[in-house]
Amino acid sequence: MKKIAVAITGASGSIYARLLLQKLEQLKEQITELSLVMTDNAKQVWETELGDNNYNSFSGKYFSTKDFMAPFASGSAKYDAMIIVPCSMGTMGRIASGISNDLITRGADVMLKERKKLILVIRDTPYNLVHIRNMETVTLAGGIICPASPSFYSKPQTIEQAAATVVDRVIDLAGFDISSFRWGSK
Repeated sequence: MKKIAVAITGASGSIYARLLLQKLEQLKEQITELSLVMTDNAKQVWETELGDNNYNSFSGKYFSTKDFMAPFASGSAKYDAMIIVPCSMGTMGRIASGISNDLITRGADVMLKERKKLILVIRDTPYNLVHIRNMETVTLAGGIICPASPSFYSKPQTIEQAAATVVDRVIDLAGFDISSFRWGSK
């Protein structure tokens, strides 16, 4: 049983957030607490990319980006992981610099200081040297950089199936038990 925080920023890639939330609903027997936080830009990007505003219809407790009373803003809440999907380069830069100016960056800081799983699903491309150095800093601090780069060896037939290869990897990284395509299995 896990306590999980999911944060959604305004980077392109709302499909990854939607698929992750859908899959976490299917794994609810493995979750004791699911907290969700979303930036205003993320809501706008979701509506643009996915054509709906269903971002607040998923199971879990929703928090404002300004709510520092959210449980995962403190290590004493003992959250197991935080997934930021998609993670904007600005958010990653603030995390790498130790700037906790909202609930997302504070939650990320807590995960790093408590040596818990912090998974940043970055989507921007190409990377500049600042991005690469921020990825290095977050990695050295214990975070996991998981680029939203789909795999194709499972032969996905739709955009959703391709995006699901990333989401399944993120769910694996967060420590959930899932059924997914595995290399070398038939």
